[in-house]
Amino acid sequence: MASERPLIHHLTNYVTVNLVANTTLCAGALPVMAHAADEVEEMVAHASALAINMGTLDPPWIEAMLKAGKEANRLGVPIVLDPVGAGATPFRTNMARRLLSEVEFSAICGNAGEIATIAGLEAEVRGVESIGGDARTAVMEAAKSIGATVAATGPTDFVSDGERVVAVENGHPLMGGIVGSGCASTAAIACFAAAGDASLETVSEALAFFGCAGEDAAPHSDGPGTFEPRLLDAVATLAAEPGLLEGRLRISEVEIG
Repeated sequence: MASERPLIHHLTNYVTVNLVANTTLCAGALPVMAHAADEVEEMVAHASALAINMGTLDPPWIEAMLKAGKEANRLGVPIVLDPVGAGATPFRTNMARRLLSEVEFSAICGNAGEIATIAGLEAEVRGVESIGGDARTAVMEAAKSIGATVAATGPTDFVSDGERVVAVENGHPLMGGIVGSGCASTAAIACFAAAGDASLETVSEALAFFGCAGEDAAPHSDGPGTFEPRLLDAVATLAAEPGLLEGRLRISEVEIG
């Protein structure tokens, strides 16, 4: 990917924008964080993927998300959605549903509660954190109903294309100790989608790649504060030397039913 340097257009939240941009850059792609409705259509025309993150919502951002998403659909640019906080408030839940009804997404990545919410299942989301939700069932049901590859991140990540479910077991507990690791996971998926597609295999490999970076960063960290920069270092190293991932991706098929 580093030789191609695809442009990833992010409409992301201002809480984690720096981590998302740096994850994209370290993964070998180029980030642009344009969110003004006046320019998103022009910007997405130059992009190899679009990532929409619902973390901080207001009417101007919503307008920009819809305009960028529809233009990306027209141009055939893959779109990844992070439905942050879906299930926490009616506003966020309704916005996720509106995006899904008006824009065609290639992949969706959220926590178990968010994915369960968009699948129409019982879930509990507090703020932007998942308190409950059956991730394996949620990804399968969401993928079936939406027609996209769907991932639910957590201690184990689950990914489905509506027919199969796989578990991704790469990662480290410190990844849950920093704000934005889920947003950065979505950025990694967008980078992989830009370089290939948004299939079950690609999304799973993107999450395993990011999880391996967490595994590499953790032993050199004293806690969450030192973990985040080490995580970015690890992402950059693995992107530059993909041979370091050989034999490390812990991706396995999950039986459902």
